[in-house]
Amino acid sequence: MNSLIPLALAAIMLPGLIIAQDKNRPDYSTVKEFDLDRYLGRWYEIARFDHSFERGMDNVIAEYLLQDDGKVSVTNTGWKKGKYKVAEGKAKQPEPLTDPGHLKVSFFLFFYSDYNVMMIDSNYQVALVGSKSPDYLWILSRTPTIRPEIEQLILEEAQDRGYDISKLIWVNQKLNEATF
Repeated sequence: MNSLIPLALAAIMLPGLIIAQDKNRPDYSTVKEFDLDRYLGRWYEIARFDHSFERGMDNVIAEYLLQDDGKVSVTNTGWKKGKYKVAEGKAKQPEPLTDPGHLKVSFFLFFYSDYNVMMIDSNYQVALVGSKSPDYLWILSRTPTIRPEIEQLILEEAQDRGYDISKLIWVNQKLNEATF
């Protein structure tokens, strides 16, 4: 009988612990309205969280193009230690009617990662993108730089969602600014 008391206490406390942990996780929800056709094209990476596959890269650009099969080709380019790097991938919209801002992106075989468009302006000029992990966050723009007031709005959105914006790496876009 005494051994059941800790088990009963754990059963009572567990839902509260799960809810408390969820409050500490960022909000990964996507935009409710999203037009993939308007999202296609070139995006400049303004800022990102550090991760191994882009570490040390600057002048980063992502290009999204619709394919005949309905999937999207993804080409990420940038410079690392004086060398031009290209990563080719693909993306798809698994639930375009119920969760249009959620995409799946793959750069290796059939292994897909979440790509959540969490904020986008009405003209599709700036976007805040994450995944279902607190370790991934990007600020994207159609231009190599963004105005300070737009930057502030995006940072506030990311912070309100629970992201630690002090971890953002601001991407050098000097080469792209010169050619824009």
